[in-house]
Amino acid sequence: MMWPIMDLARQAQDYWIDASQRSILFLDALRRRGNTHFEHGARTAPNVLSFDFEVIADGRSFERPVNYGLVRIVPPAGVAVDERKRPFIVFDPRAGHGPGIGGMKQDSEIGVALKAGHPCYFVGFLPDPVPGQTVEDVCRAEAAFVEAVVRLHPDADGRPCLIGNCQAGWQIAMMAATHPDTVGPLLLAGAPLNYWAGVHGKNPLRYLGGLLGGTWMTALAGDLGAGIFDGAALVANFERMNPANTLWKKAYNVYSKIDTEEERFLDFETWWGSPVLLNAVEMQFIADELFLRNKLSSGEIVFSDGARVDLRNIRTPIVVFCSWGDDITPPQQALGWILDLYDTDRELIAGGQTIVYALHQSIGHLGIFVSAKVATKEHDEFTRAMDLIDVLPPGL
Repeated sequence: MMWPIMDLARQAQDYWIDASQRSILFLDALRRRGNTHFEHGARTAPNVLSFDFEVIADGRSFERPVNYGLVRIVPPAGVAVDERKRPFIVFDPRAGHGPGIGGMKQDSEIGVALKAGHPCYFVGFLPDPVPGQTVEDVCRAEAAFVEAVVRLHPDADGRPCLIGNCQAGWQIAMMAATHPDTVGPLLLAGAPLNYWAGVHGKNPLRYLGGLLGGTWMTALAGDLGAGIFDGAALVANFERMNPANTLWKKAYNVYSKIDTEEERFLDFETWWGSPVLLNAVEMQFIADELFLRNKLSSGEIVFSDGARVDLRNIRTPIVVFCSWGDDITPPQQALGWILDLYDTDRELIAGGQTIVYALHQSIGHLGIFVSAKVATKEHDEFTRAMDLIDVLPPGL
């Protein structure tokens, strides 16, 4: 029979050995993350797409050049697409992070569209903006990308379906409002279109502008960057939303599951830990016109050619996918614009607009367009039902 003190000593020794091994492996994971950051940043066009692709259009060659590009996703072995089916175009969010999040896994927005037999395209961007490019320029470039896809599929059974994640969601909504005859159905995933909406006492990022006195910090960051805004500041805002997760939970999860969690952690950090740059004028537009003044849903944004961005001009169905677990774009911000534009169902129907919305009960902001489980359930159903959604009568 082992004496209690000896058993305690044995347990302490086992714990010390296990903790030491885990610590070494965890520190090695952090070392690999750092190396990946530099390797990823050294690439000309870094992305985390897990699919092969071919370049269709380079926005840098446009009359008003931008650092965006359109690529066609090459179906992986064993997957066949039908050129007569409606094309899908996934627009990546440029909110500080690099491109590719909509297709960083086989089970993703891109993956489920390909498996359903649809030709699939992706709109991404380079790490450095073209000097002088604006949000308006990007919207015009995205319209040109959609037109290029339409030309490539003259016999398709419908206009391209556009998927906009987070920041890309409000951007394609702006583009669709100024080019309503170009686009097909819109799928806005975790995309804020009404920036003042929310629930009292929740989602503290909503209060940030008021607490800090407006957008002077955005202007200061742009001035200090000589006209360039570092996307790392936006990533830091995400991290500050949940310090407990940033400083402890995420790291401990890897440490405690180092045998199984390391590769998933490194894959995600390749995207999360490699921020990109924006022109200061782009970031200032976003902060002033959208988040501070909430001009998008009120129809007060006017482009340089006099075109007013009125979301009521969109004539194709709009699918809104949001989640109660999303503290970045809560359901009120994702859906509140509907109430800004239409007082009643009758007004919505009279305006000829079809809106379909789906609420997830728990998934977080990034999970809306990163989670494989969400991709193979919600996004797969959206993809398979899109042709039906396109012929629904006006209404909510």
